[in-house]
Amino acid sequence: MLINPFDNDAFSLVSLTTSVNLIPNTYGRLLTGGIFTPKPIVTTGVYIERQGNILTLLPSKPRGDSGTQSRHGKRDMLPLTVPHIPLEDVIRPQDFQGVRAFGTENVLQTLAGVMTRYLADNKRKYNITWEFLMWGALKGQIIDGDGVTVLENLFERFKITQPVIHFALNNKATDVGAICRGLCRYIEQNLYGDVATGVRVFCSKEFFDALIVHPSVEKFYLNHAATAELMSKDVRKGFSFNGVTFEEFLGQAPSSNGEVIRFIEEGEAHAIPEGTMNTFEIALAPGDFMDTTNTYGEWLYARQQLKDFNKGVDLWFESNVLPYCTRPGLLVKCLPDEAA
Repeated sequence: MLINPFDNDAFSLVSLTTSVNLIPNTYGRLLTGGIFTPKPIVTTGVYIERQGNILTLLPSKPRGDSGTQSRHGKRDMLPLTVPHIPLEDVIRPQDFQGVRAFGTENVLQTLAGVMTRYLADNKRKYNITWEFLMWGALKGQIIDGDGVTVLENLFERFKITQPVIHFALNNKATDVGAICRGLCRYIEQNLYGDVATGVRVFCSKEFFDALIVHPSVEKFYLNHAATAELMSKDVRKGFSFNGVTFEEFLGQAPSSNGEVIRFIEEGEAHAIPEGTMNTFEIALAPGDFMDTTNTYGEWLYARQQLKDFNKGVDLWFESNVLPYCTRPGLLVKCLPDEAA
């Protein structure tokens, strides 16, 4: 009797997707940082609805006069398309036939062991892809995994220009504290119905190094660094100055074309509000399968299909996610030099 090793509950369609989604995230500053709120949807796109509320001071009038005519802001809908990110893999008999299991001396590899390893390996590929997409959303321009194609330009979509602040760190006379206070005020004034608990600036190593040696910052940084050292804390993970928390981030990854991409460009930094309610979201669209049509999306789907003559199994993974910012006017690019 011929036995199909994949014909059991452990390798069912639902079980594979459940298993791959249960594998924990092992890295990712934004993926595990709680900045983006997952938003499962049943469509392949997401619409951001805006309504420009008009707030004006109301004048007093003599009793008996007509009241001031109220005005209401216009509504509009901005469509965003959720990208489809598929990945294929295959398990063949030679992947576990007579192969010693990793970390053992005399135990042979099993099909279940190979499947578990492939699920974990491919989940890590998606982890870094999601992280990269999130950094694009945080900077206002979501780039595809090839490192070139623009999936969504939030500034063009919202018809606004990205705000830029020049810290002028190359000038010793610059009052960096005043610039930080101005940054905080700008973000507070542009939350438009949301709230924030603070302002964080994610820095390239070049920006961070220039910041901490500036005369108006250095003494505060050294005091902070000394305290952090006593507490065994890496001060690059969060140095607060005049209401702004500066954090160095060195993340990078190879694109699908093989070119290594820095998540924060050389010399740049990016400011965002922290603790918002609905400014940063990530849409999870349904999988491209008959049984997932019009259902709420998940982070990642996994499917398997037996090859002809039981020669192996083809694996299919896909993710349909789009991180985005509903208020891109809050995404401030910070540059270390003076304005031209």
